[in-house]
Amino acid sequence: MLILAIGDIVGRPGRRAVSQLLPGLRQQYGLDLVIANGENAAGGIGLTSTTAKELLDAGVDVLTSGNHIWAQKEIIPYLDGEMPILRPLNYPPGVPGKGHIAIGQAAVVNLMGRTFIGDLDCPFRAMDQLLTELEQPIIIVDFHAEATSEKVAMGRYLDGRVSAVLGTHTHVGTIDAQLLPHGTAYVTDIGMTGPIDSVIGDDAEAVIQHFLTRMPHRLSMGKGKTAFNAIMVGVADDSGRAMSIDRIYQEVE
Repeated sequence: MLILAIGDIVGRPGRRAVSQLLPGLRQQYGLDLVIANGENAAGGIGLTSTTAKELLDAGVDVLTSGNHIWAQKEIIPYLDGEMPILRPLNYPPGVPGKGHIAIGQAAVVNLMGRTFIGDLDCPFRAMDQLLTELEQPIIIVDFHAEATSEKVAMGRYLDGRVSAVLGTHTHVGTIDAQLLPHGTAYVTDIGMTGPIDSVIGDDAEAVIQHFLTRMPHRLSMGKGKTAFNAIMVGVADDSGRAMSIDRIYQEVE
């Protein structure tokens, strides 16, 4: 199985890049499964049913999220519906939505870290419990977390028990894509799919003024070219062991 995971999609520029590039990538590589983090797809924060449908129509199979999944209240009823949208698994019991989904032989799991990002249930123990329930041989984890140490620790913790641990949230891609010793594909952060002339997707000047003055500034999308960041993982169908991991990077006007 060949799986593509697209990094945090930021606003209209990110959605446009996915619509332009994904159909060709699916055909070029014969992709079996496409996962995308969509928690910033609606105007740079949150996800709506309209923006979710746009991404699904472009060829995304599963949308993952993170700490901004609740930013657009309109999406909440859809989290318990038929749309393949995930919120982090380790939210407390009773929260709307689901933290994992099965797509054929594969299960996609969304976890969120706790260091510098939020006070949720333990993602390590939440994953331990889920692994006792899953029957799919291929398990792909989107670990939405801030601290690189927490992400690396999760990769090592799940090495040999899942097919891939792919980090999201920081919007800055890392160069450590690798196959861990026991067969798990790992990268600390996929990076964002959003405007290059920006500060992690937002207008650079507004962000700089905020840092200089500490006063609130209205943020808007960056402009210019858009970066498309993704990770492609090849997985053995029978064992679920990762066989390859490659970074996909393209720019669109």
